[in-house]
Amino acid sequence: MPSKDFNDRMLSLGLARVSEAAAIASAKLIGRGDEKAADQAAVNAMREQLNKLDIQGVVVIGEGERDEAPMLYIGEEVGTGNGPGVDIALDPLEGTTLTAKDMPNALTVISMGPRGSMLHAPDVYMDKLAIGPGYAEGVVTLDMSPAERVKALASAKGCGPDDITVCILERPRHEDMIAEVRSTGASIRLITDGDVAGVMHCAETGITGIDMYMGSGGAPEGVLAASALKCMGGQMYGRLLFRNDDERGRAEKAGITDLDRIYARDDMVTDHVIFAATGVTSGSLLPGIKREVGYLTTETILMRSKTGSVRRMIYRNPTKAMA
Repeated sequence: MPSKDFNDRMLSLGLARVSEAAAIASAKLIGRGDEKAADQAAVNAMREQLNKLDIQGVVVIGEGERDEAPMLYIGEEVGTGNGPGVDIALDPLEGTTLTAKDMPNALTVISMGPRGSMLHAPDVYMDKLAIGPGYAEGVVTLDMSPAERVKALASAKGCGPDDITVCILERPRHEDMIAEVRSTGASIRLITDGDVAGVMHCAETGITGIDMYMGSGGAPEGVLAASALKCMGGQMYGRLLFRNDDERGRAEKAGITDLDRIYARDDMVTDHVIFAATGVTSGSLLPGIKREVGYLTTETILMRSKTGSVRRMIYRNPTKAMA
């Protein structure tokens, strides 16, 4: 009989290898201008490595619905079938455009928890708000205006709003939010893609200089970001956004009954998880892949929420594939 125990310690290094493999597979497509090819290379490598792990895995956050993605679709079963039942949330290449254009902060991202531990978020938008660790619960909320959030966080931090930096995805839909945040005197770090990394920035303010993340982005990426903050510490809130009845139908299909619910971090990820991310292009969190004749070098961040441990791993991989 397969073991039902989720041994996060033993599985964590295997998860790091999954993330590394996806990054290495996408390396030859950095800056080549082909988003789909880069994403497919990462998908293929991640799936191949996942199927080597002794798990009974189900992809709950993946590359879209079964008919929309060739591999790693939502509901796909991965692993050898021997071992614990686990939920898997992944983005084989978070920042396909960033990779294709050789812009900062492209990552491969994956998290794993016991079966039933992750919100099955539909492929719709989510209004997101995140801050790092060390603050009282609820110091900022989704019901506050952007300006109120900045002022509340500044008060809790013991500084003025002009000492707060907010990370926001650069989109036309955020123009009013950006203007309101700037009206407080706060500064904004605009990112073009990659809001999982954007949320993670809040947990390492001393390194990234970012205090808060806000704005709407993909709901599946919200669950991945919550997994990271579960390990790193910090608060996150999310509320699903629907543009039409089709998107509401997706939520109902995913088993969501309260369409207006605000999810806290621990509502999106209800049990201990492990999380791995590998840098593809250099960014605030991780350096990108380094090439030299005969070698590719990656750096991976590997985290366990059970212990709060954060491990950074450098992997120098001999290869003849890269000239």
